Amino acid sequence: MKGILLAGGTGSRLYPLTKIINKHLLPVYNKPMIYYPLQTLIDSGIDDILIVSGREHVGNFIDLLGSGKEFGVHFSYEIQEEAGGIAQALGLCERWSNGDSVVVILGDNIFEDTITGAIHEFKDGAKIFLKHIPFPNRFGVPVFSNDETIHYIEEKPLYPKTQFAVTGMYIYDSKVFSYIKNLKPSSRGELEITDVNNRYAEQHVITYCILKGYWSDAGTFDSLLNAGLLVKG
Repeated sequence: MKGILLAGGTGSRLYPLTKIINKHLLPVYNKPMIYYPLQTLIDSGIDDILIVSGREHVGNFIDLLGSGKEFGVHFSYEIQEEAGGIAQALGLCERWSNGDSVVVILGDNIFEDTITGAIHEFKDGAKIFLKHIPFPNRFGVPVFSNDETIHYIEEKPLYPKTQFAVTGMYIYDSKVFSYIKNLKPSSRGELEITDVNNRYAEQHVITYCILKGYWSDAGTFDSLLNAGLLVKG
């Protein structure tokens, strides 16, 4: 299985910190933000990783991370020409994935858990990772059927039906790329990863793991601060 780390976007919620730097290069306590999701992939046994970022910043990632030799893995790089959403960025990775299943992680998500077991158990379909939090409103929120399978996922609901947030880590089989090709842009003009997950839910082939350790995104001022406090311990 291969790993994909998505590190594009404009970082508008962190302006002016992101006026001249990609948000995934900002410090979280004592490391660049991108080190944390990379380490999650590496600790889970992934040694072939594609990093996707915008044209204006991909050179910075190459300068920082190089070939992956320092980490004992292999890095490849892909340019996202425009900020077209998480699913659009993932769609750029089809040729590189070469028919393999992929672990996808967002570059501003920081996890305490590793997912080695989930990777070994994965056969096909999709697997998402959930975290119980007090206010999941700014994330995708799963809605469960009576048998506790995922019926569908609501994106940023005003009144969440559960207290679980869909975190920025996913496992997909190779069908993900055909689903992405048939997506329509959302009202934001982007291809949404929630729409991808709901395609799998419609086929009843989406499963989930509930994370036990801490999790935080780092895409806002408050969550960036919280992420630093979590990793500091």
